[in-house]
Amino acid sequence: MIDVDLEQHVGSFVLRARFTADTPVVGLFGRSGSGKSTLVNAIAGVTTPGREHVRIDGVTLFDSERRIDLSPQDRRVGYVFQDSLLFPHLSVEGNLLYGHHLRSTAVRFIEPRRVIGVLGLDTLLGRKSGALSGGEKQRVAIGRALLAQPRILLLDEPLASLDVPRRMEILDYIELLRDEFHIPIVYVSHSIEEITRLADTLVVLSDGNCVGAGDVDAVMGRLDLKPYTGRFEAGTVIEATVTAHDLEFDLTTLGFEGGELTVPGLNAFIGERVRARIRARDVSLAVQKPTGLSIVNVLPGRVTSIREESGPVADVEVAVGETLLTARITRRSLVQLGIHVEQELYAMVKSVSFDHRSTGYA
Repeated sequence: MIDVDLEQHVGSFVLRARFTADTPVVGLFGRSGSGKSTLVNAIAGVTTPGREHVRIDGVTLFDSERRIDLSPQDRRVGYVFQDSLLFPHLSVEGNLLYGHHLRSTAVRFIEPRRVIGVLGLDTLLGRKSGALSGGEKQRVAIGRALLAQPRILLLDEPLASLDVPRRMEILDYIELLRDEFHIPIVYVSHSIEEITRLADTLVVLSDGNCVGAGDVDAVMGRLDLKPYTGRFEAGTVIEATVTAHDLEFDLTTLGFEGGELTVPGLNAFIGERVRARIRARDVSLAVQKPTGLSIVNVLPGRVTSIREESGPVADVEVAVGETLLTARITRRSLVQLGIHVEQELYAMVKSVSFDHRSTGYA
């Protein structure tokens, strides 16, 4: 359980954040300057909030009323930055064990061999940091943070300096860490693809304020948060189960509460839980059941709300079972089709709109 309620003044900037989460991964999302790094620095104890509290799994790290303010070392927070910040004079093994040696045996619950194996660092132990690639450096930085025996792991834009292939590689490793070590993770990013792939709880920050917090699928489906999540980022996150594979055409079928989705082939077992993000711009609407289409995913639904702006775009929220999809269409189409709240219609999603960035393990 992560319980944060704090206010902090940094020059003229004021951060006010309040949220609780009892999920493996909390995603902090917001544009540059929204307060993401300020918030994680306060959790880590790098800076001191002006008031209120920070608690992790019942342990109070900071409480202004009770005058509790644990030092960064006593908070046992694993912190990974955008830049790996490895010690250049130490080998990979030396970097990994640096924090481990500072902890008493009484609190050592993560073994070095386990971390080295999960992160695939066996062949790198004797190297210096200067001989590592960007992705390898981040894996070592994550391993070092884990071996400091943390109560919580803070990952602040850990993929920002990596190219796309290395980002996908590190995301895979973070998913392994989540499932293997069961340590709560706060993952900071301005990439909604990363957040929706990893996070269970989403906290949206803007100008120092927490404007939305809750289950990632519920928060991403809120039309009122579009100004903060980004005009072309709105969409829905669906928790689904792999139900079938079409090996001939390299396609996978996902079952969810509202029906089925066909997506490009996933390397996942039948019955495995996955998360699929459907972007609003990839959803089309039809007021009659369409035929003769190349689009495979045609889902019956009901319009629950419509958000129009002065420009050419309208967002239509459609209930597919209990799942809410958002479709971004032109206002002209909205008028010409006569779409209105409570109308029964069909939502269509191209299979090719799903890629490795929009599907991942739940």
